[in-house]
Amino acid sequence: MTTMTDTSNAARFREFKMPDVGEGLTEAEILKWYVQPGDTVTDGQVVCEVETAKAAVELPIPFDGVVHELRFPEGTTVDVGQVIIAVDVAPGSGDAAPAEAAASAPAAEVPAPAAAAEPEAEAPKGRQPVLVGYGVAETSTKRRARKGAAASVPAAVAAIQGEMNGHGAALAVPKDRPLAKPPVRKLAKDLGIDLATVVPTGKDGIITREDVHAAATPVPAQAPVPVPVQAPAPAPAVEAPAVTGTVADARETRIPVKGVRKAIAQAMVGSAFTAPHVTEFVTVDVTRTMKLVAELKEDKDMAGVRVNPLLIIAKALLVAIRRNPEINAAWDEAGQEIVQKHYVNLGIAAATPRGLIVPNIKDAHDMTLPQLAAALSELVSTARDGKTSPAAMAGGTVTITNVGVFGVDTGTPILNPGESAILAVGAIKLQPWVHKGKVKPRQVTTLALSFDHRLVDGELGSKVLADVAAILEQPKRLITWA
Repeated sequence: MTTMTDTSNAARFREFKMPDVGEGLTEAEILKWYVQPGDTVTDGQVVCEVETAKAAVELPIPFDGVVHELRFPEGTTVDVGQVIIAVDVAPGSGDAAPAEAAASAPAAEVPAPAAAAEPEAEAPKGRQPVLVGYGVAETSTKRRARKGAAASVPAAVAAIQGEMNGHGAALAVPKDRPLAKPPVRKLAKDLGIDLATVVPTGKDGIITREDVHAAATPVPAQAPVPVPVQAPAPAPAVEAPAVTGTVADARETRIPVKGVRKAIAQAMVGSAFTAPHVTEFVTVDVTRTMKLVAELKEDKDMAGVRVNPLLIIAKALLVAIRRNPEINAAWDEAGQEIVQKHYVNLGIAAATPRGLIVPNIKDAHDMTLPQLAAALSELVSTARDGKTSPAAMAGGTVTITNVGVFGVDTGTPILNPGESAILAVGAIKLQPWVHKGKVKPRQVTTLALSFDHRLVDGELGSKVLADVAAILEQPKRLITWA
């Protein structure tokens, strides 16, 4: 009878796991839930937004039903493969609990879990962070096996497991191991906090995220309280007031490194200390390019797309790569080979509220100018909305970073990992310039090209940078050189 109950509930309640939304990612943070327990969902409906190490991604659910339980609250970092939401796919078929609580009544030899569906006091209603299993069918089998062996499990371990799983009455637990849920333990590990030193404030002595953050905050030192001094006269002793420092709390803010910022840090350190960087600079008169931009804005073939100097610079770089294809390569350390790329996935560095990302335009070398303009517009708008997918940031070959939008003349950009070159574009400014033998005000910018010196020597890097500058100085070369 117990087995039939478990099986029917396993079929009724389906669980949705945190998927791997991009190239081998191991975890993601739940940014926002779009549904709550009791809401009806349909196949393909977006139920939450998560942030991986590369981007923010919306997750659709692959089946219909009614939301039964949200396993993690917003702001929790969840490992890939953990269940994040349970859905009742057969609502109205009778009162039933999920598979983990279905066998509580018939199994006389196993104590019934207490308050299985009630969320903890500190979590919002319907948002119960638990340690979860993997899959419906496997869940049923594993949980029956665990209940059958429950009698041989020490009471302390059973209490810890039951409390972490969000069900079961808390039993007496030895005090040598602090009680905390997996996300809290991970937070403590990331912040370098020993849980044994944290004072718990949660229910039944469980350490909460707030407890860990409080332990990570340095405690301001207090000035010693002077000992009351007895005056020679019979006047009462005067006690100096205690000095408590709260100003020091606002002098520093500790921000956990995670998500996009963590990925950026790892990628930049890996690139800077793996690829030997060389950066070359050139200052160029782009007055004719700016005139071309103004003319293209009035061209009917460019209607509906954004035309700006970055578009011409991108096209110039693509032409320079066509003239010097060896620049479009990658270093294979394992195989000790240089991998020549016969395609160009053009990366565009974009600053977003979550940090720097580098999505790329696939097969940009095959695009016409209007197609390239449309692709650039879509890339930028998607990045600003925080909707760039991990796939859009994979497979880049060369990158452009436009630091000129911040009023900066130029910089020494760090290579995007796996790429051989990155072009930095400085601010376009009106400057005195010798033109046709006379000093005239011209629109001038500075370009900087960083490249991997393992596979790009100085001659090749100089040729590419010189070609880009020559095209921007004389845009008609887009036609003659193409």
